[in-house]
Amino acid sequence: MKNIATKTTTLMLLLLIIGCSKSDKTKTATSGSDARYTPKNFVELKHPDWSKNATIYEVNVRQFTPEGTFKAFETHLPRIKAMGIDIIWLMPIHPIGLEKRKGSLGSEYSVKDYFGVNPEFGSKEDFKHLVDKIHQMGMHVIIDWVANHSAWDNPLATAHPDWYSKTPEGHFQPTPWYDWDDVIDFDYDKPELRKYMTSALVYWVKDFNIDGYRCDTAGFIPTDFWDNARAELDAVKPVFMLAEWESRDLHKKAFDMTYSWTLFDKMTAVTKDKKSMAGLVEYMAHDVSTFPRDGYRMLFTDNHDMNSWNGNMVANFGAGLEASMVLCGTINGMPLVYGGQEAGLDHSLKFFDKDEINWSKFPYTPLFTKLFELKHKNHALWNGSEGGVMIRIFNDKPEQVISFSREKDGNQVIPIVNYSDKEATVKLDSKYQKGNYTELFSNTAYTLKGDDVVTLAPWQYLVLVKQ
Repeated sequence: MKNIATKTTTLMLLLLIIGCSKSDKTKTATSGSDARYTPKNFVELKHPDWSKNATIYEVNVRQFTPEGTFKAFETHLPRIKAMGIDIIWLMPIHPIGLEKRKGSLGSEYSVKDYFGVNPEFGSKEDFKHLVDKIHQMGMHVIIDWVANHSAWDNPLATAHPDWYSKTPEGHFQPTPWYDWDDVIDFDYDKPELRKYMTSALVYWVKDFNIDGYRCDTAGFIPTDFWDNARAELDAVKPVFMLAEWESRDLHKKAFDMTYSWTLFDKMTAVTKDKKSMAGLVEYMAHDVSTFPRDGYRMLFTDNHDMNSWNGNMVANFGAGLEASMVLCGTINGMPLVYGGQEAGLDHSLKFFDKDEINWSKFPYTPLFTKLFELKHKNHALWNGSEGGVMIRIFNDKPEQVISFSREKDGNQVIPIVNYSDKEATVKLDSKYQKGNYTELFSNTAYTLKGDDVVTLAPWQYLVLVKQ
C-alpha cells in the first residue's frame, strides 16, 4: 500500500509540473512577452522636435531676385515667415563647374567645390549672415547636396580620379544611362570618397550652423552611406534630412522625409490627363497601409524639377490647382511651396540661364497662409506619427469627390474636395464624424449629422475643422 501511495503521489506531482509548464508556455505565447513578436517601429531615427508640424519652402536663389544673391533674398524672409514657412530649402549654393557647362550660367547641380560658395550668390560671410537671419526669425535652413556626381573640373577629378566610376574604356562618365553630360559619376565603393563627402556634410552643419540637407538623387547612393552620415551629423546637432527619392528604406536611419512623386502623378492624372480619381484613392490607401507611420512625405504642386522640365503648376493643374494645394496641405505629409508659387508662377523657369520670378502679385499667399496656420496649431495635421491617420469618409460620388478625416488629441479636420470639373451633389457616410465644425476658408458653421448632403462646384473644396 505504501508503494502504491508513493507512486500515486509521484504521478500527481509529474502531472502538476507538466500542467504548470504548459500553462507557462501558453501565457508566454499569449502575453506577447517574446520580443520576436513585438511590433517595432520601422523609423529608428529621431526627428528634430521643430519638424513635427513644419512646412517647407524651396528657394531658387539665382531666379529669386534681379540680383540673384543671398543678400537680396534676405528681403523676402519676413513675408515668407508670415506665410507660415518653417524650413527654408536653398538649392545648391556651391561654385558651378565651367567644363561642359550647360547654358550661360550652368547647372547648380554641377558642383565644382563642396567646401565653397558660388560667388554669384555672395561670399561665405553673406551665406552665414543669411543662415543667422533665418534662425533669428524662428525658421530653419537646409541646403541642397549633390553627392552622386561632381562637375568635370572639380579638383577631385584630378586629385582622386579613382573616386569616380568609369566607362568600359576607363573614362569618366555621367551617371550611367542619363544625359547629365555636365557632371561625372562618383564611385561609392571607395571608402575615402565616403569619408570626404561625410566630412563636407559635417563642415556646413558645424561651421555654418545649417539645420540639414536636401539630398539630390539620394537613392543613387548606397543607403549605408546615408545611415552613417546621419549619425555623424546628429552628433554635431539634430539635423533634418530630405531625400529626393521615394522609398521606405531611407526612412529607417537616414532621412526624415522623402518626396511623394506618386501623389503628384496621381493628382495630375486627373487634372491634366483627365483620368479617373481611382489612382488618388489608391495612393491614400497605400499611404495608410504600406508607408512607415513616422516617415514624413513631402507633398507638392511644383518644385524646381517639375517646373523647369515637366510644366509649371498652371499647366499641370489648371482649374484644379487650388484643390490640389489644399490636398497637399491636408493629406499626411509636409507641404512644399516652390518659391514663386505664391506669386502665381505660371511659366517654366530656365534652368541654365537667368530667368527672374515676377513678384508683382501674390494670389496664393492667403491660401497657403490659412492652410499652414491650421497645420501649426491643429495636431490632426502634424507630420508622421505626431499627426492623425487618414480615415476615408465614403460617399456616393467616389469618381468625383474625395473625403476623409484626420483626428489627433481631440483635434479633427475633414477635407471634402470635388476633384473634378463637374458640379457634384454628394452624400457623405459621416456617422462617425457627427458634430459641429467650422469651414476653414469661409468661416461657415457646419453640423454633420451622419448622412449629410453637400453640393460642390467644380474643383470646390471644404476643410471642416472641429469646434
